[in-house]
Amino acid sequence: MKSLEDLKKIREATLKNLQLRNQDESEQVRIVVGMGTCGISAGARPVLNAIVEELNKRNISGVSVVQTGCVGMCRLEPMFDLYKNGEKVTYVNMTPEKSREVVAEHVVNNHVVSGYTIGKTE
Repeated sequence: MKSLEDLKKIREATLKNLQLRNQDESEQVRIVVGMGTCGISAGARPVLNAIVEELNKRNISGVSVVQTGCVGMCRLEPMFDLYKNGEKVTYVNMTPEKSREVVAEHVVNNHVVSGYTIGKTE
């Protein structure tokens, strides 16, 4: 059984994650993770969690992480779109490790990780 203090820590962590996922549309960076049945079965939930964890670990604000349904390219799941500075980049066949790398390189350092993009796959 968890103590009251443990439950408070879980609540605070959950609220912080929800804030990241629900920030308004005017944010500079937006990450949209495909969470249709195909995406979830391919591992989209660990990818989404890795993105949120990496953003929290780095104390990055101004990034919204949201979910969407199937985008019709099931064979490329798990995937997400990253919108930054008016540009959209689609990352495909993602893993939690690759997602953390994208946060570090694309969100933080402003370098697209082209090896994971749809342009390299298709």
